Amino acid sequence: MAVWGCRYLLQRGGRLVSLQAAQSAAVSVGYIRTVKTTTWFDEHLTEDNTEYMRKSMAKEYQRLTAERLNPLKDEPWERHKWTEGSRRVGLVVVKLGMAPIWDKNGKLHPVTLLQVQDCHVIKYLSKEEFNGKTAALVIGGKNGSPFYISEERMEMFRNAGVPPKQKISTFHITDNARIKPGTPLYAAHFRPGQYVDVTAKSIGKGFQGVMKRWGFKGQGASHGHTKTHRRPGSSGPGGDPGRVFKGKKMPGQMGNRFNTSYGLKIWRINTKHNVLYVHGSVPGHSNCLLKVKDSILPNRRTSLLNPPFPTYFTEEEGDLDEDLYDDDIFIHSEPSITLT
Repeated sequence: MAVWGCRYLLQRGGRLVSLQAAQSAAVSVGYIRTVKTTTWFDEHLTEDNTEYMRKSMAKEYQRLTAERLNPLKDEPWERHKWTEGSRRVGLVVVKLGMAPIWDKNGKLHPVTLLQVQDCHVIKYLSKEEFNGKTAALVIGGKNGSPFYISEERMEMFRNAGVPPKQKISTFHITDNARIKPGTPLYAAHFRPGQYVDVTAKSIGKGFQGVMKRWGFKGQGASHGHTKTHRRPGSSGPGGDPGRVFKGKKMPGQMGNRFNTSYGLKIWRINTKHNVLYVHGSVPGHSNCLLKVKDSILPNRRTSLLNPPFPTYFTEEEGDLDEDLYDDDIFIHSEPSITLT
C-alpha cells in the first residue's frame, strides 16, 4: 500500500522555508511529494485480526504437511551402513545456557545446553547440484513465521512438507549418508562420549582497542606517559621492510563473526527434551541458533566408531532412555557412598 504526502515550500527573501515556519508574507515556489511504500503485514490490522491470520496460516501449513506435501508418505530412501570415512549430517540447535556437572572423581565440568527444536531435513543436493565434489543436505531448525521469509525459501519448505524455519544450514555429507527431505532429526543423532564441532556467530562487541580485542598489556600508567596508556605502540620497523605486515593485531571490529569450537565432548543427552550437554563454552548468545556436527579433528574422529547412521530413526531403534550419560559422569540418582 502506497502512502502519498506532500510538503509545501515558501520563499522568504533569499531562502526557502516550510509552511509551518512561515509567519509573514511569503511567495509559494512549489512543493515536495514523497511516496512511502514500506508497510508491515499487520500495520492496518487489529490485534484480533492479526491473531486470526497467524492461526489460519498455522492450520494451512499443518494441512499441507499432513495431506499433500509430506514426502515421508512415499517410499523411503535406501539406507546404507556406516563405513570408515563416512560423513554424517549435523543439527541446527538453540543455545539455552550453561550449567555445571561432576564426574565420578568429583571434578566439576562446565557444560553448555543445546536444544534441538523442530529440526528437519529440507533438501538433498547431489554432487552435480552442489559443488561437484561432495553431496550436501540442507537442514532447518526452529519454526519461524512465514511473513518474514522470502517466497523462494517458502517454496523450498513446501516441497519438503515442513513449516518454515528460522535458520537453514548446509552440511557436507558422503553419498551413503543422504536422508530423505522431511525427516525429523533428534538429539539422539549423537551419543554421549562423542566429540562435536559447534559453529555460531560470536557476540558483537563493536570497535575495540588492542587491550580488549587482543589482550595487549598496554603501556605504563604512571607519570611520564602522556595519552599512551592503552595504545598498541609500534606497528612495525620503519626502515626495513618499511611496511606493516599482514595480520598485524590492531584495533577494529570485535565479535559478530562466525567462529567454530572444535572437539567438544558430549557428556549427557536428554532424549525427552532433545538437549545436548556439551563440554565448555560455545560461541553466540543465549537463545541463538548454532550448527553442531561430528568433529573433524583427526584424534577425535574415532570417539564413536558406530554412530546412528545416517541418523536416529525412532521406528527402527525404538525409544531410548530419557537420559543418556557418559561413562565418567556422576549420576545424582545413584548413591555416592557404598558401605562394604
